[in-house]
Amino acid sequence: QLLWVNLVTDGLPAMALSFNPPDVDVMAQPPRSKRDKFIDNWLLTRYVAVGLYVGAATVGAFAWWFLAAEEGPKVSLWQLTHCHMCEGATGLGEDFESVDCAVFVDPRPRSVALSTLVMIEMLNALNAISENCSLLQMPPWVNPWLLLAILLSLAQHVAIIYMPALANVFGVAAMDGEDWAAVMGASVPVLFLDEILKVVSRQRATEGPAEAAALGLPLPPVGRLPSMRMRAYTGYSAVRTTTPDDKSATGDKTH
Repeated sequence: QLLWVNLVTDGLPAMALSFNPPDVDVMAQPPRSKRDKFIDNWLLTRYVAVGLYVGAATVGAFAWWFLAAEEGPKVSLWQLTHCHMCEGATGLGEDFESVDCAVFVDPRPRSVALSTLVMIEMLNALNAISENCSLLQMPPWVNPWLLLAILLSLAQHVAIIYMPALANVFGVAAMDGEDWAAVMGASVPVLFLDEILKVVSRQRATEGPAEAAALGLPLPPVGRLPSMRMRAYTGYSAVRTTTPDDKSATGDKTH
């Protein structure tokens, strides 16, 4: 199942992300220090936060089927966490007399957990359209190839869920409407989580120009979009602007 997610389901969206357009505010970004880390502490924090949510949502969806699903066994949390004691477990504070031990190897909760993981990955692909811009600024349709890739990946996933031959290979089973509602309920919040993290990232980015100004570094004039040449300068990539007036004065020569 993990190989399926990593090699097949995620493969198409990962390739389609290469067709993302540039961010709408790319020309307004402050210069970046050549000493900056490729993955700084804040970006690592974002990765960890989303990763923790993915893990919690996947495990939570798996546990939901046992604890609360209409067609699930509705076992207690103690029974679920001690399922390895099911056969002949007595005198442990709570027994399994009313539970069919075979329910703990039912493929349906694995189907719910796998579908939750896949759906979160598809929504995360939408989050990856821009590192810091909101989906309201850069909606999913700015990259139609990504939408097509997501649809094809979901079609592949639905195939292994509902085609008996493939379901047997992957150890999953068909899901009903309640299962899919739980999957969506566990998956969609990742969009809101990343939107919150992007807001913080944009606020942090506004500190860049103030820091550069304090160091006396040149910045592009506000409201102009000249061509830019990036040069290393006292640890920062200073911006040298070339305007039409400069070109006429220098004979369109580059210095």
